[in-house]
Amino acid sequence: MDPERLPTGIESVDRILGGGLETDSVTEIYGEGGSGKTLFCLEVAHRVARAGDWVFYVDTEGVSVDRLRAIAGEGLEKILKRFLLSTPKNLEEQGRAVATACALAREGKRRVGLLVVDSATFYYRLSLSSSDEDTARETLVLQVADLVATSLAAHVPVLLTNQVWRSLSEGTLEPLGGSFLNHAAKTILRFDRLGGARRRVTLVKHRSRPEATAEFRITASGLDGSAPS
Repeated sequence: MDPERLPTGIESVDRILGGGLETDSVTEIYGEGGSGKTLFCLEVAHRVARAGDWVFYVDTEGVSVDRLRAIAGEGLEKILKRFLLSTPKNLEEQGRAVATACALAREGKRRVGLLVVDSATFYYRLSLSSSDEDTARETLVLQVADLVATSLAAHVPVLLTNQVWRSLSEGTLEPLGGSFLNHAAKTILRFDRLGGARRRVTLVKHRSRPEATAEFRITASGLDGSAPS
């Protein structure tokens, strides 16, 4: 196993990533609702916790415990013992949760295997076109900068999910957060819904891998990327 990669356990996705998530950088996932972003985060988090490492999971939209139970099966109780879950109610609380997770990861008292922020831009989106937009953007920038610095210092992979907006001029779905967020993330994955349970993953950006696509299926017990893509 490559020490600089964290395998996601989803074969097709690991293939286009060259073995898994880079352990010293932020990976951004964006896509429309229902494209599998949260399920992907839970799948990776489950794998990390099952291996005995800690997962710090900042959840702004509501983690599906039922889905995590389906993935973990009888091992759910063991998995939850390695989860530090925060559910902030606004952008300020999100900032405190991110700061706490980053501080704990850097101090090294616990063996931290993953930081997740799902969704990083949920509360930021609520501020758009309001008098608080500039302040919210600055707050989000500081949070992402803390995540980047922590990943570099502690060699902990960071997963953050992002919402999208539709460009009327281009007719495409674009990630929120502006250029800073896209620059801060060294890996960017776009998730798209296909027919039924099928989902497509596009590797939009990577430091050493070419753009590529993969597919997985959503099943009752998790994500299946074993089919050729």
